[in-house]
This record gives sequence, C-alpha cells and structure tokens, in this order.
Amino acid sequence: MRRADRLFQIVQLIRGRRLSTAAFLAERLEVSPRTIYRDVADLQHQGVPIEGEAGVGYRLGAGFELPPLMFSQGEANALVAAARLAQAWLDAGLAREVEGALGKILSVLPPAARAAAESQALYAPSVGLDPRAQATLQSLREAVHSRHVVDVNYADVQGRASRRRLRPLGCFYWGKVWTLSAWCELRGDFRGFRIDRIVDLVVLDEQFRQEPGKTLADMLRQVEAEMGSRPPEWPPVPPHGALR
Repeated sequence: MRRADRLFQIVQLIRGRRLSTAAFLAERLEVSPRTIYRDVADLQHQGVPIEGEAGVGYRLGAGFELPPLMFSQGEANALVAAARLAQAWLDAGLAREVEGALGKILSVLPPAARAAAESQALYAPSVGLDPRAQATLQSLREAVHSRHVVDVNYADVQGRASRRRLRPLGCFYWGKVWTLSAWCELRGDFRGFRIDRIVDLVVLDEQFRQEPGKTLADMLRQVEAEMGSRPPEWPPVPPHGALR
C-alpha cells in the first residue's frame, strides 16, 4: 500500500470509531505500531485534527470532512448485495430509503463497475414480511426512535391474547422473524414479542424517559449475563422467550 493511501485509510478508520488504538490501526493496515505513530504525527502536522496520543488511542475532532469517496469494486458489490437482501426484510419506509441510497451509490460508479455490481447473481426474492408485518415494524421502529409508549394486542404461540403497554427499545431480526424488545409495564420486566404475532397496536402520545434499569443497554447486559450462565452448547435465543 502506498503511504498516501495508508494515511487516507488511517483517517477513515479513526473517523469510523470512537477511539482507535495504534495496535488496532496497525493490525488493520498490516504495519507496525511505530509506523502508525509516525503517520498520525505527520497527519497532525498537516492539520488533520486527530486527538489523542500514543498508548491511549486516537479520535477525529468534530467538523473534519474528507472529499467524497469512490467505492472499490468489492465494496460496490457488497453494498448492492446488502441492499437487495435488506429490501426484502425491511418495512416499506426503510426499503424506499435503501433503494434511494443504492441509486446514489450506483450513480457515482464508473460504467464498468456499475454494470458489474448490478449484474451480480445474488438476489433476495420478495417473500419476506407480509404487508401487515411491514406496517407493524415501521410503526414500532418509529416509536423506538421517538420513545413513544405503545399499546399492543399480542397473541402468543397458543393463540392466547393479552394487552400490553410497552416501552419499545429495539427491533431485532432473527433470520426469518423480527422481534420487538421492550420494557413491559404489565410484567415490570423486559420482554420480547414476535412482530408477526402483534394483532394490533396503538402508538400513544405518551413518551417515556430513559430510566436506569429499563433501557436497551440494561436489557442487553441482562441477556449477556443470562447467556453466560448457560452451558456452552446452549443455543442462542431471543430474550425472554421472544419466539414463543
């Protein structure tokens, strides 16, 4: 790799992470940490606002921008493949955004690279979410973002219905199934719900605050602790019986 390319890649790697150590950068770029120290010092002398120091880590100061990037052929292929897969399993709103983003990506590629990316024999047939599940996913995704409480009518695997007031925390994709992880006010605990088993939902005007013990980070720590206490052969499953 030319040194100019390596300097560019260092900035890209630092920009994409909160903190990047010299060891991490050296491993990614296949050079020694000493080379990273020297390159970062040169970038700093050239005016690139890299903050931090050797032995601690580096981050990029706010407001620094690089010129638009040109994707490599492999990167373009990967983005087209990911977009095709995502469109089959996202809600309609995000699928439209993916289509728009893909169009922008393809528009900046040279003609030969664009043709190669579009001609990949990798497809995701549209047999993913049904329209009702798509609409439910979109409503829940937006409620997660806006922190609105939702009222759902849910049917479990036995068909038993229950009404729940939930604080939606995150939507998780498990291969063929989307689940909602939420704080359930009825149970006073985290619960998982298959989105295709939500009969109906209402997004309430009420918003919730991030309270200690009821956040997504708290739930993930709890799941990690539960998984750590199980035997190694125990298969990973969604939290709290989300696929029941």
